[in-house]
Amino acid sequence: MRDAGVALTLGIETSCDETSAAVLRGETEILSNIVYTQADLHARYGGVVPEVASRNHVVKLPYIVRDALDAAHVEARDLSLVAATYGPGLVGPLLVGVSHAKGMAFALGVPFVGVNHLEGHLFGHRLHRPLFEPPFMALIVSGGHTALVDVTRYGEYRVIGSTVDDAAGEALDKIGKMVGIGYPAGAEIDRLASIGNPKAIPLPRPMNDSTGFDFSFSGLKTAVLYYLRKSPREKREDIAASVLASVVDVLTKKGLEATWRFHRTKLVVVGGVAANQHLRERLVQDGEKRGIEVSFPSPSLCTDNAAMIAAAGAFRHFSLGESHPLSLTPDASLSL
Repeated sequence: MRDAGVALTLGIETSCDETSAAVLRGETEILSNIVYTQADLHARYGGVVPEVASRNHVVKLPYIVRDALDAAHVEARDLSLVAATYGPGLVGPLLVGVSHAKGMAFALGVPFVGVNHLEGHLFGHRLHRPLFEPPFMALIVSGGHTALVDVTRYGEYRVIGSTVDDAAGEALDKIGKMVGIGYPAGAEIDRLASIGNPKAIPLPRPMNDSTGFDFSFSGLKTAVLYYLRKSPREKREDIAASVLASVVDVLTKKGLEATWRFHRTKLVVVGGVAANQHLRERLVQDGEKRGIEVSFPSPSLCTDNAAMIAAAGAFRHFSLGESHPLSLTPDASLSL
């Protein structure tokens, strides 16, 4: 096994509609991180079409990998490890990335590591703040996932709460579609909320008063649907502000309460929704009141990217000595 400090890892991420490849030196030094988004391709459908995403990954991935190697100024033969997301996600897109990664690992004679996408998000934060070590509570919040995870140390996780229906980002995308905001809707809802009235529409805070740490956002989506039937001319900025206020209230309350109840002093927030400015400001502000340090990755490391997958794979291989056989298959429902 090559010294992790000088080893080069190629990471591949194709769990949904981003095609990404990255090269990492050691466990935290990003040499390149190329991300191609299919958002425009899927916007006409109002959401991701798995078959369309899979076919686009097949076309784009070889070029994205080549771009990542070129940007890092390395050759494929210099690689020490190939890592790829093998779940959770859409099975077709996952299969494209895993197959490409295994093929490269076999051809180069280097180990292959399959990476849990959710763990990858945690390592997105590690790339941003390498010295911010566990133990901490983690809030993973994205288009497909909303979960609270107690992180004792990297590689040791306990899921203490997750969504029982829609994830936060998924609910925002569906609500955005209702009001004519293109896919993906998160960034535009964040922008509109800055000029809207968060108290304009009385919306529920689903499961906000429950004793546990599970989430539910389907009811919020339904409440908006019924409201729009009665008030179809409501300003989009007021809808966005009211919806986002509900989501931020729930995520903030449960995230900080879980951190306190599990005797942690640090909360790490990762995933695509972690780039939301309203959520960042509220969590930091309320965290300070409770003596909890809240930390986020940079916005570019919040959304799906291959650098976080390379980081998780490098840790798994060089620190824990793990690798996977080339018979590993994607697991669309993989848990942390």
